[in-house]
Order: sequence, then structure tokens, then C-alpha cells
Amino acid sequence: MSGTSEGTGSAADSIRPAATERHPAVPAASTAPSGAPGRATAGRTAVRESELRDYRAAFNAAHLAMAVVDRDGFVVNANAALAGLLGVEPHALDGRNAADLVDLAAEARTWQAYREVLRGRRARLRCTRRLKHPDGHSLWTEITLGPVPGTGDVLLSVADISDRRDLQARLRHLQMHDPVTRLPNRALFFERLSAALEAPSYERRGTGRIGLCYLDLDGFKAVNDTLGHRVGDRLLTAVAARLTHCADQSGYGRTGGHLVARLGGDEFALLVEDSTGTEQLADLARSALAAVQEPFDLAGQRLSVSASIGVVERVTAGTSATALMQAADTTLYWAKEDGKARWTLFDPERNAHRMTRQALSSTLRPAVERDEFVLEYQPLVDLESGVVRGVEALVRWNHPQFGTLTPNRFIGIAEEDGSIVQLGQWVLRTACRQARRWQIEHPSDAPVFVSVNVAVRQVWDSDLVGDVAEILAETGLAPQLLQLELTESAVMGSAGRPLQALQALSDMGVRIAIDDFGTGYSNLAYLSRLPVSVLKLDGSFVRGFRYEEGAHPNPADETIVEALVQLAHRLGLTVTAECVETAGQAARLRRVGCDTGQGWLYSRAVAPERIAEMISARPQDLAR
Repeated sequence: MSGTSEGTGSAADSIRPAATERHPAVPAASTAPSGAPGRATAGRTAVRESELRDYRAAFNAAHLAMAVVDRDGFVVNANAALAGLLGVEPHALDGRNAADLVDLAAEARTWQAYREVLRGRRARLRCTRRLKHPDGHSLWTEITLGPVPGTGDVLLSVADISDRRDLQARLRHLQMHDPVTRLPNRALFFERLSAALEAPSYERRGTGRIGLCYLDLDGFKAVNDTLGHRVGDRLLTAVAARLTHCADQSGYGRTGGHLVARLGGDEFALLVEDSTGTEQLADLARSALAAVQEPFDLAGQRLSVSASIGVVERVTAGTSATALMQAADTTLYWAKEDGKARWTLFDPERNAHRMTRQALSSTLRPAVERDEFVLEYQPLVDLESGVVRGVEALVRWNHPQFGTLTPNRFIGIAEEDGSIVQLGQWVLRTACRQARRWQIEHPSDAPVFVSVNVAVRQVWDSDLVGDVAEILAETGLAPQLLQLELTESAVMGSAGRPLQALQALSDMGVRIAIDDFGTGYSNLAYLSRLPVSVLKLDGSFVRGFRYEEGAHPNPADETIVEALVQLAHRLGLTVTAECVETAGQAARLRRVGCDTGQGWLYSRAVAPERIAEMISARPQDLAR
């Protein structure tokens, strides 16, 4: 609030009381020397007095409200415009404290600047004040103060800017409100949210907590697509009215601590300042959900919609608008993911898992290049002889931040982002190379095959047949010593390219195994059409073979497994049972004709060196 000095000396004098009354600037006529010089001085004095009268008249007639204020802050002279603006007679302003007239002492910074202008240490002050007229109405004014050159006085001017402020307020309202629902829009919502979170602690009152319900209509796009945007806009307006009523009925409207806003599209937010805890937000979310689910009658159209709501409630201190909205957006996504038409409360543990998943996703591709993955192997043991027939390669990720991760932590991520192709090629090459090394190091023992898991996306997004052929040629491993495992859900119903790839691999001599058999489609008739060599029974079947304390296993489990084994054998397939943990389970599986077993009874997944020891070990040592 600074500026430059303006005006001239003669103009300054014209708006003061008559100069000869306070500061006699010219000598009396009787003291002037006789002759021409005296007449010249008298003429100049007359001209000056005439100018002063003109300036004084202009000052009094000016439409801009003005007053001359002395260095002590008192009004020396005020014009009619200022008197009219303040609703008093002009003479009533003489000698009044100027700061009191225009409320300059209401703000410490403005008051200090005003004092500096009076002392001549500041060139100009400009500020805005809301003044009270004697008839009761208020008006917005722009106050300007600047020194009068050649005197110690200050010129005060007061401009009525009420119309401008009203226009600005109307424009701001249009700028900050949604034209369809008339609710506060995204800009006003974030302004309110930021103000609530960024206020200094000494300005905060109430509970010091904040809550947010982030709502999204389920299937709103279908309404626009089928009934048109006009009906869609009417629906949004009706939803906005119900949410506002819901918030008011919940009691937040009485304190002004809530804000219902449309953030865009079919997204709404209910902000609760000074919340009392998660239960309060949960009640609001339940009410909002119920309100939206009531049918809408819109110009002859009866619509029923639902909504998903993400709920976040936390301490204000240390929370940013960005963090709060990220949490709300994540929680809304959970509500959608969990089935829609529900509200979900923010869960820090679930969010930590999501953040970990995101961190893994962003570092998965580079991890292959940094050699952060290793393979461990779990033996596949012949149930009749106890000899290790093969091994399953299981990948581990030695993550620099999260430690050793098992496949269930990152394989799903790799399938989603496509990095499974690169990772799968590495696993396949490493496993084949290791199987060939065992064969060379143990020439007197029967060679063990290696089983590698393959994702369907590897078939679609890469030349799996070409990759396998290249790796077998590179490592020198015989095709019969490679087994590729695909899940039942991935294999059943295969057609087109996947089926062609499986057939080509089978023709090459590679064995194809269906993993987790019995948990998916279980379309037994389809087995005869697939180039499958091995069925791996899901562990749920084998666990049913286990004797529990004080109880006997269900005979039906053994009957089902026996039927599956016999069917597989008639189709020319071998059967591997997963999750074999006890000698009793192994004995029963052997009795029904199961070929191989895999599980903790024989070994967990171990390093290649341990497998080398098992290849040379006596069969009876494996089950110890």
C-alpha cells in the first residue's frame, strides 16, 4: 500500500481554510513600499486569493469524498461529498479523528501505515474498509491517503466501491459454483479445504479434526448415453439437493462446518470440518447412500441409481489437501472394487499394501536387469519309489527395500503391466540352464525335468514357442526335460493362438501341465482336446486326506481323487499331488495310484545346491 506524492503547492493551499487566517503568507498593504512595486505585489495577492477561492470551491463541489487531515490525525476540512457519504453535515466532521471516521485502527498493519503517512515517512496508503452508514446500511469503500506537498497535512479520499464489490461477488459466485447443481464447485471446495487445513493452530477451534465423504454415482454414464444429457443434468441436480438436505438433517448445517460440493462429472464431496470421529462420518455416509438410492422422478422418468462412497476422517494437524484427497480417492476406488453401492472407510493397512504394490510395480522391470531375482526349486518325488523325478522352479525377488518376496507378491503385478514376458523369459532360461547343469554334474543319475510356470499373457504378448526353442538350443536341455505349467482357468477354453502354441510346444516334446487342477472350470471332457501331459491336483484335495485330532478324513475325498487319477491315466496323463505334508497323505495318494507328490513332506523350495544333494540321496532320506 504505497504510492507517490501528487498535487501542487497552490492546490494544497486551496483545500485548507483561508491561508491568511492560519499562516499569513503576505504582508499587509500598508507596509508595502509606495510606487509600482507595491501595486505589483497587491496584484499577485489578488490573483492568488482568486485561485485559492477556485480551488476551495472545486474541493467542496467534488464528487469524490475528501478531507484534509493534520499531522495529528484530525480533520481540518471536509467536503460535502464525504459528509454525504458518512450521513452527517460537513461542519460535523471538523476536528474529528479521521481514523475513527473510516475505521483505520481496525487492523494493526493498516494503523501502522497510517501513522507513517502522518509523520511523512510513507508516501501513500490505500486500503479497503466496510463502513456503517447512520441509516443502517453498509458500504464498501476504498480509502486513499497521501501527503499534501508544502504542508504537514494529509489528503484523505474515500471512494464508494460497493457496486464494484457486488459485481465481484456475483462474478466470484459464478466462478466458484457449478452451473448445473448450483453447488460449490471444485475450486471453492479446495479453497475451503485448504483454508481448514492450513490455518495456524492458534486460529483453529473445535475438535481439530476433519472428515470427507467422496461420492461417485454408479453407472451414471449409462443414464447420459440412454436418456440424454438433459435427464443426466436433472439427475445430478436432484442428487445435489438430496445430499444437501442429508447434510443439513445430520446437523452439520447448524454450525456451518460442512460443505457439499460437486467436484465434476458425477462426483460429489461432503466436507465436515471439526468432525468428532469416524462414527460421525460413517453416519453421514450411510445417510447419503440411503438418500441417493431412493428412486428419482424426473419429468416422467423414474430412475433408480446407487453410489459408492469413500470415507476419510483424521486429525487436521499434519494433513495436507493432497494427502486427504488421495486417501479419499483410494477409498472410493475400494468401494467400487468391493461391489459398488456401499461406503468404505479408509484403512491405513490396506493403503500401505496398495502403496507397496505400486512401489513394486514401478521397480519390477528394472529389477530383472539388476539381477534381483533368484530361483529356488521344490522337488517332485515319485510316490512309489521315492526318487526325485523333477523340480518346480519358483522365483523369488530379493527386493532392496522389502526383502525376499514370494511370487504371490509380484506375479500378478507383472501380468498386469506386461513385465511378466521379460521376467518369464529370464525364469525359463535360468531354470533350463540349471537343469542342464544338474544333468552334467550327475551323469550316473536319471536326469530330472524342470517345471516352469507360464502366464497366459506370455503366450499372447510374446513368441513363447520361439523363446522355448531358442532357450533349449542355447542351454542344450532336451525338450522332454522341460515342463510348462499353466493354471486350469488359463488352459480350459483355450482357442486360437494359445491352443496353437500349446500344440506346437507339445509337438516339440515339451510337457504341458495343468496346475491347480480342480479349482477352475473342471471341464473334464475338454482334456481330451488339449495337448496336456500332466495334471497337478490342487492342494485342497490332498488336505482332505489328513487326519485331524479326534476325527477321520472324509472317505469322499479319497473317492474323488481316485476317480480323477483313474480318468487321467485313461487319457494318458500323469498326476502330481500338491501340498503333501504327511506320510499318511503320501501313503493314501500312493494307494489310489497318484504318480508324484510335491510338498513339505519332501522339501520346501530350496537353493540349487540342495537339489543336487537330493538327486544323489537315497529315496528313504527324502521323507525324513
